[in-house]
Amino acid sequence: MLIDGRAVKSCTVLALQAAGAEVTTIEGLAPAGELHPIQSAFVEHHGLQCGFCTPGVILTTADLLARDPAPDDETIRRALRGNLCRCTGYQAIVESIRAAGAALAEATA
Repeated sequence: MLIDGRAVKSCTVLALQAAGAEVTTIEGLAPAGELHPIQSAFVEHHGLQCGFCTPGVILTTADLLARDPAPDDETIRRALRGNLCRCTGYQAIVESIRAAGAALAEATA
């Protein structure tokens, strides 16, 4: 989840610690029935498979791209360190994040 725009591990945050903060979960990233550009990039570039790690990876991506709209592969991999994915081997995730950054940049240009 995101607390005030920063990715955190929800299992380590007490509700009291989030009091007064803006909390965003994967469900709140885009309006109901729509996909956020990050989610669309993951679908288009096969950055997800079983879905277990997907919410954490996508919210980590949202945090990363808010701070660095065009991260290099090393920066992306460093940002993902706290997310474990046993399905993809991470390359498709990295490609999805690069594509998401480009899509967000295009949308704001």
